[in-house]
Amino acid sequence: MTWDGEELDIDAYLGRLGHTGKTKPDLDTLRALHREHVAAIPFENLEMMLGRPVPLDLPALQDKLLRRRRGGYCYEQNLIFAAALERIGFDVTGLAARVRVGATSTRAVSHMLLKVEVDGEAWHCDTGFGADGLLEPIPLRGGVEMQQGEWRFSLQEENEGVLALRTWRPDGWFDLYAYTRERRLPVDYVLMNHYTSTHPRSSFIRRPVLQRAAPEIRRLLVGDQLTLMRPDGSVEERSVPVGELMEVLDREFGIELDAADSAELIRVHYAGA
Repeated sequence: MTWDGEELDIDAYLGRLGHTGKTKPDLDTLRALHREHVAAIPFENLEMMLGRPVPLDLPALQDKLLRRRRGGYCYEQNLIFAAALERIGFDVTGLAARVRVGATSTRAVSHMLLKVEVDGEAWHCDTGFGADGLLEPIPLRGGVEMQQGEWRFSLQEENEGVLALRTWRPDGWFDLYAYTRERRLPVDYVLMNHYTSTHPRSSFIRRPVLQRAAPEIRRLLVGDQLTLMRPDGSVEERSVPVGELMEVLDREFGIELDAADSAELIRVHYAGA
């Protein structure tokens, strides 16, 4: 199997999601698992902040995301999602994208997403893009628009087979990332992960980044700045004092660090507090 689905503890995965429904390779199951995964497992880069590597093998992913009930970033999230889908019987293909959020120049291909085939139709799935990300799958074809909770998404066909995922903001469509249908294998993500988790120019090694998407609100913690965004464009921002940090991680993102990791995170990335 491409995604090591036979090695996944599927009961532990479904338990982490709180999934109690059926698990058949059909569209209802795909939508439910995608929605539950996004709700249950937050986006976070804290291993990098604690000076640790980010392994992508399935045992490591299961230990972190299932046993320790932590979050992860795109490769971790979508690799374990791919393993679960493969275990259930879905046809899953890896894809990769160039992130565009706020970009003024072309960025490297560094984001993982999935194509999932259901009854002859391809669906764009992505449980690992954080606050701006999809809540559910979207049909993988240009010109599609979809409402998910209070958020709107679209796929725009561009030149040379490029598809751009966009989300609606009060001032118009906002590009999230762009990709082609070129198939990617797990080994490709190992290389991307190495760059993203170690390169001096990577935004993920500079400061803690935690994000969570929900039907009515988007939550972000970047450094010590907590941002809550709503579909009407309203934004609530505040600094998080170091004494509240662990409470905010738990309340807003569902992440509990042990005492040693909490102390190290504060020592290294909230110096002077």
